[in-house]
Amino acid sequence: MRFERIHFSNSDSFEGTLAKVRVLFVNIRIDYFCMRPFSLTLLVVLFLLVPAFVKAQTKGLDTAYIKDTPEKMILRAYFSRKYTEINYGDQIGVYEPNTGLNLGVGVTFQKFTLNIGVPVSFLNPDRKEEWPSFLDLQSHIYPNSWIIDLFGQFYNGYYIKDFNNPGEDYLRKDIRVVKLGASASYLFNGEKLSFEAAFHQSAIQKRSAFSPMVGFEAYRVRISGDSLILPESDGPILGNYSRGDFWQVGPNAGFAGTLVIGKGFFITGAASGNLGLGISKADQDKETKNVELMPGYFLRGFAGYNGDRISINVSYVYKQLDLTKQQDISHSVNTGNYRLNLIYKINPGPKLTKTYTKFNPLQIISRMKD
Repeated sequence: MRFERIHFSNSDSFEGTLAKVRVLFVNIRIDYFCMRPFSLTLLVVLFLLVPAFVKAQTKGLDTAYIKDTPEKMILRAYFSRKYTEINYGDQIGVYEPNTGLNLGVGVTFQKFTLNIGVPVSFLNPDRKEEWPSFLDLQSHIYPNSWIIDLFGQFYNGYYIKDFNNPGEDYLRKDIRVVKLGASASYLFNGEKLSFEAAFHQSAIQKRSAFSPMVGFEAYRVRISGDSLILPESDGPILGNYSRGDFWQVGPNAGFAGTLVIGKGFFITGAASGNLGLGISKADQDKETKNVELMPGYFLRGFAGYNGDRISINVSYVYKQLDLTKQQDISHSVNTGNYRLNLIYKINPGPKLTKTYTKFNPLQIISRMKD
């Protein structure tokens, strides 16, 4: 999938902005790799997660540990930043995307969450102008007893900060990263531990609880550019490429828990490690194919106050994905998402509840099943 380089400015008219949005979506092109076996397998994994999600929602909660509040509508304002960086370690450092802080609003009601966030100029004075567009889709889903993460990321344009000297960045507008992935982990004590309370604030964790977890992950990554990805100012680098293709699948295991402090204050975290079967290939050349076991880890943390009426909290989700080596090149693609939430909870009236239920996608799917 590739996006044309479309630039938005504050001076654009509504019609001009709408035209650019149309061009952005019309010019989406699905690359041939999306139809190859691994990508088809990844799609199957995603579809297999759906019945697990529906089944998990029906599992009961231990009300001595968790107070579920389905009657509450959760209104939120938030600041967030999402990113996917390419880390080449000591060879050249880290390629960073031109992302920034987003200002957003969202709502959670009847197990469905919708958030809309956009970067605003006064929060991002150092963002580079006239830079390629990107799309970062991350979904972190926490049905009862499960932790599910979905990634669909399409980044265009990277730079290495202070590459030669302080203040001199190495700019590569041509570098593109596509990352597709899914991770699902089962919480053995999930009836006592609510990540919905920590992430969406649609429940309240009343007592501390902890749980081991096991699961499975699958990822597909492509890194490409118009020239060699690693600059060779000091001489050739064995394994350097202008297009790298990477696949990884494997199990994970870890531990999660919430520590409740006083009334309403909490610290929630989860850490898991994975060992995946990794494959890499450079410049679509079969001779460069490399297969090895690659470790990685997934971290997430939440902390703040969550009460019956208001909630103030911070969260951070981080996935470190080591890619299979190409000769002398060791690299990883690391994804992060951190956020500050300001929450207000209301009890909507029967008319609003009825209307919302009618158009709630989860309710629509449930009615289709019936």
